[in-house]
Amino acid sequence: MHVLRVDKVYEIYKQLEEKHVLLSFKGMITSELLTTILQIMESKMEHMDEKPKVKRKVFNILVECLQNLYHHIDQEDRIHMPLEDKSALLMIAKREFEYEITTGNYMKAEDVQPLKEKLDLVNSMNKDELKAYYKQVLSEGSLSQKGTAGLGMIDIARKSGEKLDYNFSPINDTTTFFSLSVKIAE
Repeated sequence: MHVLRVDKVYEIYKQLEEKHVLLSFKGMITSELLTTILQIMESKMEHMDEKPKVKRKVFNILVECLQNLYHHIDQEDRIHMPLEDKSALLMIAKREFEYEITTGNYMKAEDVQPLKEKLDLVNSMNKDELKAYYKQVLSEGSLSQKGTAGLGMIDIARKSGEKLDYNFSPINDTTTFFSLSVKIAE
């Protein structure tokens, strides 16, 4: 039995092509994988002869998105989670004048509301308000259990200049799948 029907592979290829997907990954995020993905995207953007300013913007946002995926599940959680819950999704697409980075990962259902509130707050702010909020959070300096100050989503919104598109899909009483999509205009 095949994992994927061989007669469906071209259909999947066409769908990825139609959506202009440059890179797609599903699996466990490791520090080695982060480095590899960044190297692949750097090479792809060089090949596309992308402007340095655009490359820097995409690269910086991609780093933040990957760090969010990597830091989301701490080592202690990983021991007790089923394999599929350790898995994450990353897709990077390039349309004519914008990039789109989409991520997805499992999270604890109890963490949905605080994250939703933070995302809504970030999305309600303009550029100047985001800058002030970033400085405020940075100066308060309270680190989360994962060693971050919660600056990632603020930084992504600041650097992209766009609202963060997100979704929470409940899996069961304890687990939710969180999806985030960030558009980066050239």
